[in-house]
Amino acid sequence: MTSSPPVLKKALSATHLWAIAVGLVISGEYFGWNYGWGVAGTVGMIIATLVVTLLYVCFIFSFTELTTSIPDAGGPFAYAFKALGATGALIAGYATLVEFLLAPPAIAYALGSYLHFLYGWFDVQYTAIGSYIVFTLINLLGVKESAVFTLIITLLAVAELLIFMGIVAPHFEMKNFMHNSMPFGWSGVFAALPFAIWLYLAIEGVAMVAEETKDPHRTIPRGYISGIITLVLLALGIMVFAAGITDWKNLSSIDYPLPEAISYALGKNNQFTKLFAGIGLFGLIASFHSLITAYSRQIFSLSRENYLPGFLSKVHPRFRTPHWALLMGAVVGIIAILSGKTNELILFSVLGAVVMYIISMISLFVLRKKEPQATRPFNAPFYPCFPATALLLSLVCLVAIVYYNPMISVYFFALLLLIVILFVTSGRHKKQNAFF
Repeated sequence: MTSSPPVLKKALSATHLWAIAVGLVISGEYFGWNYGWGVAGTVGMIIATLVVTLLYVCFIFSFTELTTSIPDAGGPFAYAFKALGATGALIAGYATLVEFLLAPPAIAYALGSYLHFLYGWFDVQYTAIGSYIVFTLINLLGVKESAVFTLIITLLAVAELLIFMGIVAPHFEMKNFMHNSMPFGWSGVFAALPFAIWLYLAIEGVAMVAEETKDPHRTIPRGYISGIITLVLLALGIMVFAAGITDWKNLSSIDYPLPEAISYALGKNNQFTKLFAGIGLFGLIASFHSLITAYSRQIFSLSRENYLPGFLSKVHPRFRTPHWALLMGAVVGIIAILSGKTNELILFSVLGAVVMYIISMISLFVLRKKEPQATRPFNAPFYPCFPATALLLSLVCLVAIVYYNPMISVYFFALLLLIVILFVTSGRHKKQNAFF
């Protein structure tokens, strides 16, 4: 008797997917993007953000075609496997894992920094590690329970960002926003691209809960499209208002720019400042929690297809969640916390994301040519312009990241090359069996 492959529970609606899409990303509105000011200035960062916004709008509308056509927990890995074969799938899986495994440690650092801002006795590193333990346990309880938690915390996070804009708007001064606004010229715009990507990074993680979605052909497009609209409006509003409060250099190298901006507007000892910093944890928690959900499904899928050890695709008999994948992802995250810095983790994660975007758009073009008659519940609008634009801008971003961050890029691609060489020399690129 052959055992059936592990199956995940279908429990998610379009509202859940909106919450996951926004929740995956919303921490990017709270911190990380401000490092872009340090390399580009305020106007330079706005220009970089507009370029990246165009990239993500084109990418998400194109990526939705893949997600609805192939609703698999592997997401980009599954699309690349079908379009490009085993080696292409390996590259996509590697890039996606780097993106989703190294973004959460950066967010965990920010969680620790926010708590340290509120209460100095909180240790940033210990708080980050404790966050992994707590939210891994929450994810173990079940995808619907996890999604309901994400929905509540995401709604609170969106409300808080609107409150932030309402508090600082009366104190906005254009002279602050325009002061030395492009100190490094157009080269700064290119250097800021990875930090602009951080504003939207991981929205594609919705693809990794596609197997757990009810009526995915309808609910996935609704979740993606409503999510990207929400994030575009929030990103632009936060950056503009925060830049007009004080000299932007004061906010360009910290992990808690929003409460710091309010402290300049209202004073550090103002109760609203401390209250905002406290509820500011909502946005970080939403992304942290959602990313744990996403990377566990990616590990699960890679294991199920024999690219990772088989035990990682085991599903808990009671909660129907990939418990070993969740635990292994937490171990990797804690190691990253002990060894990395926030801006470096962001850059690694962004690099993985951009490589995955390139592979995904190539997969879309290949599948359109290989399987023109295949069922596509959602067609990328303005094909081939949207996917071509997403592919071109992803390549531009990749070049910019490699040029301005050569050592991080060397580490990223050296490890990828080693994995591909081992894969090919073992002959497994010709088979559909285990990498390990």
